[in-house]
Amino acid sequence: MSNVEVLPVGAAADAIERHLPELVQDNVASRLFAQDATLWGKDAESESAKRLAWVGLAESSRPLVAEIEDLRKSLQDKGVSRVVLCGMGGSSLAPEVICATAGVPITVLDSSQPDMVRASVQEQLDQTVVVVSSKSGGTVETDSQRRAFVDAFEKAGIDPTERIVVVTDPGSPLDEQSRKDGYRVFNADPDVGGRYSALTAFGLVPSGLAGADISTLLDEAASATEELGADDDSNPGLRLGAAIGGTQPLRDKLVFVDAGTEAVGFGDWVEQLIAESTGKQGKGLLPVVAGQASVDTDEQTDDELVVHLTSGDPGTLSGDAVAVSGTLGATFLLWEVATAVAGRLLGINPFDQPDVESAKEAARSMLESGTGAADDPAFTDGSIEVRASGDFLGSASTAADAIAALLREVPKDGYLAIMAYLDRIADRSLADVRQLFVRSLHRPVTFGWGPRFLHSTGQYHKGGPEFGVYLQITTEPREDLSVPGRDFTFGDFVAAQAAGDAKVLADKGRPVLRVHLTDTEQGMSDLTQAIRTATSSHAGSQGDS
Repeated sequence: MSNVEVLPVGAAADAIERHLPELVQDNVASRLFAQDATLWGKDAESESAKRLAWVGLAESSRPLVAEIEDLRKSLQDKGVSRVVLCGMGGSSLAPEVICATAGVPITVLDSSQPDMVRASVQEQLDQTVVVVSSKSGGTVETDSQRRAFVDAFEKAGIDPTERIVVVTDPGSPLDEQSRKDGYRVFNADPDVGGRYSALTAFGLVPSGLAGADISTLLDEAASATEELGADDDSNPGLRLGAAIGGTQPLRDKLVFVDAGTEAVGFGDWVEQLIAESTGKQGKGLLPVVAGQASVDTDEQTDDELVVHLTSGDPGTLSGDAVAVSGTLGATFLLWEVATAVAGRLLGINPFDQPDVESAKEAARSMLESGTGAADDPAFTDGSIEVRASGDFLGSASTAADAIAALLREVPKDGYLAIMAYLDRIADRSLADVRQLFVRSLHRPVTFGWGPRFLHSTGQYHKGGPEFGVYLQITTEPREDLSVPGRDFTFGDFVAAQAAGDAKVLADKGRPVLRVHLTDTEQGMSDLTQAIRTATSSHAGSQGDS
């Protein structure tokens, strides 16, 4: 019995039939597991040469298990059982899935939104251990979160070195400083990129400390290694890679549907893996995390491939689709292989992220200049300030008018990205508006929490095909929070991140509508009503046409 199953229909089945023989003939699988850096062309060799160690993590990460378990027992003996993870992108998404699937609690702080940071810092501090995860230590969000916890522990009379655990690459500035200061440090494999790091210390340390069975996770990955590294036509990694990256014409929007998978939140992890790996050079695959919502698949468009995530029999598949099932550890490895194979078929390097840094640079510039989101709005509608990049607003004078104007900018092969720089825990109900847009547009709609998505779909937004339009939502924090040792607040920082991201998109000619809520509670209500009005109006106009 295979540890992972890939069942295709329609265009996905055709793509496998078309590309699998060549992938097998070229020994792509065995070369991948031999860490052959030439698989993606000469231009990708230098990067891929230092990014392929993930293929062997099922074994190379094994020594971490006992170390993590020993630390967990030591912390439990001291009454420390609440685990907070400070990290962004690949450093946070895998542990979130691992812990949710295992049913063990973990607080993932992957935000610079001050209300979310404050809530994480203030809760049960006397029972809290903080895992600070960053490859280089230079990630400003993570450094700011670390500073907040150090300050909180010191004010509570708790030694931070006994409550903060650092995960980083060996020899990084964070590694050297943390060891010097007396913190417990776990080193991750430096030859693994962040989004492929689920089975490195970045995924295992916080998950293991929280109580997840990381030994079994590695066993699951190890059990799938042989079939994923085999050069034959039953290889599920080759089959899935061909299905998502080889359709003709390319179904470049991948709609992920929860069809009974036991892997809780898996779509959010695979979203980053695929979007950041493939969205570059004007190419890419756009993951659309639809959850259990059927509205995304009611009317499948000809550029969509539906991916059913399941843990058993997917039932009868129709249209252009592929069903994927397997244990969590094996499925992590399966999707990493498939993404690397899809990168080869698309003709891109699946291991770099050339456009992520542009938003970081723009945010730094905004922060240094003090502008943040303070440019004058085009108009204000109650609790909502409206700004736009581009001239699509026309005569719009209400938030609903502005949103309707943005929807008219979505091209027939395009998508809408909703980017919400809010507290993704306290304000999580906002994500429900995605379905309103799907019903109105009949086009793919993504929803990302900022700044989390900057390390995920943010690469695709800027480096992928130029057919996206963007709705950015920001808010005044309920209460701002200073960053200890810095001359800016978390509120300043998240505003600069949002403004910087919007500027980079605008500079690339992308339509961006920015709505800022001057009062969070009232603004959420007003915005939701504006969205209902705009989507209803747009759907009506589409029907009339």
